[in-house]
Amino acid sequence: METKFDFSDKPQDAIKKQGLRFYLVYLRQLFDISKGTDYAATLEAVRQDIPFRGATAWVLICSIFIACIGLNTDATAVVIGAMLIAPLMGPVLGLGVGLAINDLDMIKSATQNFVIMVSLSAFTATIFFLFFPLQQESSELLARTQPDIRDVFIAFFGGAALAIARTKKEAIASVIFGVAIATALMPPLCTIGYGIAVGNVSYALGALYLFFINATFIAFASFVVVKLLRFPMIHYADSKRRRFVVRVVSFFALLVMIPAGVTFVNALGENTFRKQANAYLNTHVSILPYGDYLVSSAEIRYNRKSDSQLLLNPLGLVQIDTTTVRVLEQKLANYDKLGNVKLTVFTEEKE
Repeated sequence: METKFDFSDKPQDAIKKQGLRFYLVYLRQLFDISKGTDYAATLEAVRQDIPFRGATAWVLICSIFIACIGLNTDATAVVIGAMLIAPLMGPVLGLGVGLAINDLDMIKSATQNFVIMVSLSAFTATIFFLFFPLQQESSELLARTQPDIRDVFIAFFGGAALAIARTKKEAIASVIFGVAIATALMPPLCTIGYGIAVGNVSYALGALYLFFINATFIAFASFVVVKLLRFPMIHYADSKRRRFVVRVVSFFALLVMIPAGVTFVNALGENTFRKQANAYLNTHVSILPYGDYLVSSAEIRYNRKSDSQLLLNPLGLVQIDTTTVRVLEQKLANYDKLGNVKLTVFTEEKE
């Protein structure tokens, strides 16, 4: 029997579906990075930024000297200025784009100029620190010898922002300058030169590794962006050459990503360890007498290959008895990353 009023849910369902479609279209337009992409101009600009010769080489040398002075005096503003000047992104971005579009010539050029860039930077920094040795190792210098999880994320998202800005018809200068500062490729190159100048191999290798990891994730991010934007691939008429190029590109990409992946996993593990160690200190050590001091002065030593250490030094302010130490050791088992940690409590010996 038909009624005058229709109380069915069909109109409401239709409105909901229409609203959902509108919302999805809005989100697609909001996050669409393909609009305004100039494929030909982008590739041409990337190719022009790769070579290091003439003015570009001298600008790099000047920026290295400025950065070294900033590191020598622990002046952060000077180091930031050097980052803005340095033309370091060309070969790195070219490597990622070349891998993405299967351009062997671009990959060769980017690789050669990447080596030239690192060599020239390290040589310049070495000369500087030979003539102007540091009186005391600055915090800016020491911070550039070992990557952590933050460096990996900064490099990746910075590289993504750089690639997106570069693909627009009018490159966004503020993004390019911001990425140069955030990713901090310049200071590790100076630290390499410092390590060579003072004969500290661990400094030089650590800084080189940090630079390599940062550059790798910037290149990887640009690779991902170019793939998402569906840049046209380079095709070769010779099938043998095409297969050779694919193999070379695949091998190179794998070779680059293996150490980067290992670093990411290790950095993530260390970050989790330190987070749990700080939680342990704030939960169990802070309640002891002079707990705030014990927490602030505690030393966390992470060791991926062997047992890590957690050091507490009361400095005579409070005596931590054996029973308390034993309880603190038992509490470590409550944290999955702290199970094998060696807890060391320094006690003041009585005369």
